[in-house]
Amino acid sequence: MADVMEVGIEDLGLFTDLYQLTMAQSYFEHRKNRLATFSLFIRTYPPHRHFFVAAGLNTVLEYLQQVHFPSSALAYLRQTGRFSEAFLTYLATWQFRGEVWALPEGTVFFANEPILEVTAPIIDAQLVESFLVNAIHLQTLIATKAARCVQAAQGRRLMDFALRRTHGTDAAMKVARASYLAGFDSTSNVLAGQHYGIPIAGTMAHSYVTCFAEEIEAFRSFAHTFPQQTVLLIDTYDTITGAKRAAEVGQEMAQRGRRLLGVRLDSGDMTALSKTVRNILDTAGLPEVQIVASGGFDEYAIAQAVQEGARIDVFGVGTKMGVAADAPYYDMAYKLVKYDGRPIMKLSSGKVTLVEEKQVWRCTSDGHDVEDLIALRHERLDQPDLHPLLTCVMHDRRVLQPLPSLEASRAYHADQMVHLPDRYKTLHHGETYPVRLSAALESAQQQVEMAIREDTASVQ
Repeated sequence: MADVMEVGIEDLGLFTDLYQLTMAQSYFEHRKNRLATFSLFIRTYPPHRHFFVAAGLNTVLEYLQQVHFPSSALAYLRQTGRFSEAFLTYLATWQFRGEVWALPEGTVFFANEPILEVTAPIIDAQLVESFLVNAIHLQTLIATKAARCVQAAQGRRLMDFALRRTHGTDAAMKVARASYLAGFDSTSNVLAGQHYGIPIAGTMAHSYVTCFAEEIEAFRSFAHTFPQQTVLLIDTYDTITGAKRAAEVGQEMAQRGRRLLGVRLDSGDMTALSKTVRNILDTAGLPEVQIVASGGFDEYAIAQAVQEGARIDVFGVGTKMGVAADAPYYDMAYKLVKYDGRPIMKLSSGKVTLVEEKQVWRCTSDGHDVEDLIALRHERLDQPDLHPLLTCVMHDRRVLQPLPSLEASRAYHADQMVHLPDRYKTLHHGETYPVRLSAALESAQQQVEMAIREDTASVQ
């Protein structure tokens, strides 16, 4: 079996947790396959987070259109000895038949707000749960981390350098896409560049420099090979000496009508070195040469460099963004909120859920977001300062309208961030954005909770 790309689309029926299949067989046997609504949301904020960025919807919709159980999957399930022939026969023709409401990719959202809601026969809704959480969780995690880097950079360009440290091939692709969605300018991941249309960018490795007898020989050779895209890595031996040699090569290029594009710092005191290197380049008559910095950057290191006045034009951001190092997971849940017309609530301590199908309304004033209102989906809220965020994107496996391009979603996200006040975007001690329930949803919550508690009391 090939291991380069472990999972193809034909395998995704089995890309689920075992209990989804065992529950599905029991639903099937007991004829409990009625319409259910599940809501996907994040319960709480990790430390220093005050907003999230929705991502991964395109992946979800592509999966829902294609997921099925081919004969090889059914053969595997049969040999486990867990499943009946009647249920396997049902799975042989099974396809997702539900409806999906979701936040558009790039939407800024907050804790306990639905990212998406699925309404479908309960077997369908549960069989797809594991994939949905997996896809939305990773891409939302990374898009949120990347958006914080963009805020910290204050207009400086950002490159995704995370490929080698992400958790597998699929994660590397999704990290490149999610970070670009959130405002990064380019990626070093060439396959992501081809697949998603993201601009690609990169420089050279230290191995390139060390394979030449002299550093300046390496610089001249690279400039000869790539005269239009020369970015020189200057810290292999001594950064200041490397900067002077890069300046010399830059002057030689200028004499030939070429231009040195940039130099890259990858170690040391980035702020102090960037100032010294900027002076070296300017003194050499090369003010247009940009300084790229990489090595351990995330939003906190970027913000510190900017605050200290670093002369860095472009940040290469890798490991800490690609694995969301300071908050590598979210408390994301996919919970049943309605079944066969009956509102459903979970009352576990710290894990109370919101009943029914819902809509999220955003209130704006003078071009700024003020608060969000979580309401029952079919409530009529016609205030001019409110607009709904969830839209119906799929019905009966059919995507209802063409999905926006990655570029369009990127522009939409940028606009979302403009409207979010700065006090919710700070890296450390930001305020919590106000989210409240509508009167109708609050009433529904109270009624369902009261009924559950009365039923519990009758047993005791």
